[in-house]
Amino acid sequence: MTDDPKTLVSTAWLAAHLGDPDLRVIDASWYLPDMGRDGRAEYDAAHIPGARYFDIDEISDLRSPLPHMAPPVEKFMSRMRAMGIGDGHQVVVYDGAGLFSAARVWWLFRLMGKTDCAVLDGGFGKWQAEGHPVEDMPPVTRDRHITVSRQNHLVKDVTQVAAAAKLGSPQIVDARGAARFRGEEPEPRPGLRSGHIPGSKNLHFRALLNDDGTMKDIDGLRAAFEGAGVDLSKPVITSCGSGVTAAILSLALERLGHRDHALYDGSWSEWGQFDHLAVEKG
Repeated sequence: MTDDPKTLVSTAWLAAHLGDPDLRVIDASWYLPDMGRDGRAEYDAAHIPGARYFDIDEISDLRSPLPHMAPPVEKFMSRMRAMGIGDGHQVVVYDGAGLFSAARVWWLFRLMGKTDCAVLDGGFGKWQAEGHPVEDMPPVTRDRHITVSRQNHLVKDVTQVAAAAKLGSPQIVDARGAARFRGEEPEPRPGLRSGHIPGSKNLHFRALLNDDGTMKDIDGLRAAFEGAGVDLSKPVITSCGSGVTAAILSLALERLGHRDHALYDGSWSEWGQFDHLAVEKG
């Protein structure tokens, strides 16, 4: 793969830059309830040296009834400042599943106007398997000033997505598994209908990954999107269950040089609960 400090970097790249004074590493491990794992506990037990833990559920808009919606600018700034992450830093974010929740934090940095952020390809598992160092002590942090400029074009709300579904543009691409997309499998969150947003296309996020949890190369990514019926010359809205794995699609689009994409933050957690919003199955 080609290392790009704005999208995706290899474990070799991170190992070579781990001592850089302006590098900041984030552990963004987060898991669905049925995965039976605890991101914070795993971080406390072992993490990449110097890594800070980013709690996706806490660094969110807690005023919203929806899970881990993007936080207000002020909250993001205060949490990053306290973690010692600010202007002039190169950020690398990883998770314990390979490439699962880290892309969500990469997207949040993008939403806040911070582009010097990359996901660690293959995550903590690859890092450990290759024998790179780990530690169990939290880093010593010092406040760092951070400037934030929210990029509203990178996020869509339910009204905008409903308009896209009705008009057929932008394209809506759903990262959930095929059985959930088709409404053949119940949603993991109680109270949600089954199915998908009318007119949306299905591209399971795992179709973008290799068996070892790393992201496919450019040709593989392009083939996956085109195989799902996505026109890469046109705008895209990414969606999923709750806005986490949709960010993997967003990261892949960015890798492909596709700049006209946004993420539906409420995703199926929002769409699936309102009876007045149409649902397709099959």
